[in-house]
Amino acid sequence: MAQGGAAARGAAKVQDQGWAWMVLVAAVVLQGLTLGFPSCIGVFFTDLQHEFQATNSETSWFPSIMVAVLHAGPLCSILVKRFGCRFAVMVGGLLSSVGMVSSSFCKSLSQLYLTAGFITGLGSCFSFQAGVTALGYYFVRWRTLANAMASTGVSIGLTLWPLLSQYLLDEMGWRNTFLIFGGILLNCCVCGAVMRPVEFAMGSLLQFPSPGEEPGSGIACFQALQKYLAFDIFCQNKGYQIYTVGVTWMMMGFVLPHVYLVPYAIQNGVEERRAALLISIIGFINIFIRPLTGLLSGQSVFTGRRIYLYSLAVLLYGLSNFICIISAEFSMLIFYCVILSIAMSGIGALTFQVLMDVVEMDRFSSALGLFTILESITLLIGPPLTGLLVDITSDFRYVFYTSSFFLISAALFMVLSFCALEKKNKLKDTSKVPPDKTTSICGSSRTTRPWWNSLWVSTALGAPRCFPCFSKTQVTNRGK
Repeated sequence: MAQGGAAARGAAKVQDQGWAWMVLVAAVVLQGLTLGFPSCIGVFFTDLQHEFQATNSETSWFPSIMVAVLHAGPLCSILVKRFGCRFAVMVGGLLSSVGMVSSSFCKSLSQLYLTAGFITGLGSCFSFQAGVTALGYYFVRWRTLANAMASTGVSIGLTLWPLLSQYLLDEMGWRNTFLIFGGILLNCCVCGAVMRPVEFAMGSLLQFPSPGEEPGSGIACFQALQKYLAFDIFCQNKGYQIYTVGVTWMMMGFVLPHVYLVPYAIQNGVEERRAALLISIIGFINIFIRPLTGLLSGQSVFTGRRIYLYSLAVLLYGLSNFICIISAEFSMLIFYCVILSIAMSGIGALTFQVLMDVVEMDRFSSALGLFTILESITLLIGPPLTGLLVDITSDFRYVFYTSSFFLISAALFMVLSFCALEKKNKLKDTSKVPPDKTTSICGSSRTTRPWWNSLWVSTALGAPRCFPCFSKTQVTNRGK
């Protein structure tokens, strides 16, 4: 007990202060190198089409596979549980580098799918998701701000990657550019080295039964795997269920403007360098808007209501696509990028914060894994299907129609579902829970946390605990 108390006190010293801010800097760089990287693929879209004599649909599989694998997280969750965040980030950096170096020697699109698509995407997945998890362990009080600040790394990546890509592409071609990218992505290993382990945060390691155990070990193995893939959370926590389904549906349209905006602009007479500048404009504005969004959403008035801010941002993102449909003039495209970047800032700053609100932190890496692998399915099929539609119609405007449909419908689904769930839980509270049971043993109010986060998972914690103080208590289930 004494050792446990000492460990807890030592862990508390690193949270929200000291080395935690170095971890935040590493997370900023890491997100720029991973999530920001796919933004430059549109710059190479036309060159790859000409090089391999491919259709829009065939070429779009390359960025689609990369982004989909980047968001496929259960394997990363197991790595984090077994070896820690630092190991996962550094392995991811090595894989990303190997993938891009190998891609510079590819002789066909199918080879590019494997190297730059799968291998680089998988490496980025390990680095990005383990970095987000480490950040959640190092910050508690300032977690909302830390997540928003870290997401500015994506904005910096969105700003710099397209400009660098266009310059290198003009100077030395796409093969040598990919080779240089392999060296740049090795910096993920440096970021991983900064993320020192926090003992209390890592929790228990994933345990698989040994071969000599009694019959039923296969069932135990399956139960362990199920736990670390967060199926239990998905089945029991309605808030997590709704949020995961809504974001998964939204991702069908979210990535489409980033893949097709540059080809759309070029098709409508915009010079290549100016077309690449459009993505950089989105990233540049994100750098300033994301921290402001984090500060705004961190205010106490938004506690338990961040999902509504998030849905508003998704709705604005969907509506902004109509600007691009109205006109493809460069000035109008700049205006479109400004509105899109504001909406994207809200989505980027709040995605993981809302997830941290919905699930408890000791299950976050598992919940993130399931959350992202479901995203990856829609991210994988969205661009190629839309590319097929463009091949049939020869009209890039259908890209933005499709994107708007998925984003607007997802925003409405999340708002209406959470409103209905909130109303249902309020009715349950007023009819079944006496007023004197709305506080825990320590007196902490349960309303200090989002209402859908009050899920007491006995399988994960051993006994019900109160989220404000994390002490054992007896309360009724909510969020189910």
